[in-house]
Amino acid sequence: MKNRVLTALSLAIGSLLIAPALIAQSADFPVTEHGVPDLQGTYTYRTLTPLNRPRELADKATLTAEEAIEWQAFENRRQNRDLIIDSVGGASYPPGVISYNEFWYERGIETIADRRTSLIYNPPDGRMPAANEAGRQRSAIRGENRSLSMGPEARSLADRCLMSGGAGPPLVPGAYNNNVQIVQTKDHIMILSEMIHRARIIRMDSEHDTRPFKWDGDAVAHFEGDTLVINTQHFYYHDNGRGSSAKMQLEERIRRVNADTLEYDFTIEDPLSWDTSWSAKFPMRRIEDPIYEYACHEGNHGLPGILAGWRRYESMGMNGDGTPKE
Repeated sequence: MKNRVLTALSLAIGSLLIAPALIAQSADFPVTEHGVPDLQGTYTYRTLTPLNRPRELADKATLTAEEAIEWQAFENRRQNRDLIIDSVGGASYPPGVISYNEFWYERGIETIADRRTSLIYNPPDGRMPAANEAGRQRSAIRGENRSLSMGPEARSLADRCLMSGGAGPPLVPGAYNNNVQIVQTKDHIMILSEMIHRARIIRMDSEHDTRPFKWDGDAVAHFEGDTLVINTQHFYYHDNGRGSSAKMQLEERIRRVNADTLEYDFTIEDPLSWDTSWSAKFPMRRIEDPIYEYACHEGNHGLPGILAGWRRYESMGMNGDGTPKE
């Protein structure tokens, strides 16, 4: 009896101590009317931190505060399109091929807060694993098709304004339009990407739909505590997620860090591309700006010109991209 009384008293005191913590947590992490964590809002995921760790930082997982400031200054100057000499090239652009000027870029100007040297954290070297034999073969075929460019089928999905490597899935910070809006209902999560103006409608479910596949796969989601877990598979196209196949399985995990920040964490598994899985994560920060319509259309309206240009170069004895034939 005495033990039961002491146990009851301990539980009562414990409840009093825990209650304020729960109240504080619910204030910082609001829930929807359906009783699940409220992740809704408009967020940006732009950052200067690259997906893959630069080769020169191979043995350095994080930067010091001083190194981060120095690296930011270097990268912001290196990538500034207004500082590239057209006849020389730079920032991965060959001479004479500079896209937009700096005004149009929105790549972010700072590293992520923990100063990691890559968004990829697994494998530990901070880089995507090397493609396996199946992945290399598919990449070679894809490259040959694009170099021939016989017709629109050989052009990329980005050319056709159907998908974008930055808009995902998975999301990966890019040069501009690194913004999303999240909307929740009882049965669905909607992630609207500003890039390619695409809306992913994700079911709160545990079973995948095996009907005709979608460009961005079939996605189902559930909550594990405060974390939204999205599982996506059954991709329609054979070239997804930075070289993955239609067999890619993607897990995305989104959780609230504070009132204005979400953490986005994804893992890709694809035995037809890599022998191991790989993972990356980065913050998504709340913004007050609205999502604007990207209205991507250039590739679709420009296909006759794109293909005519290739045919013209070929008639002149050059490769379709204007480079001299070996």
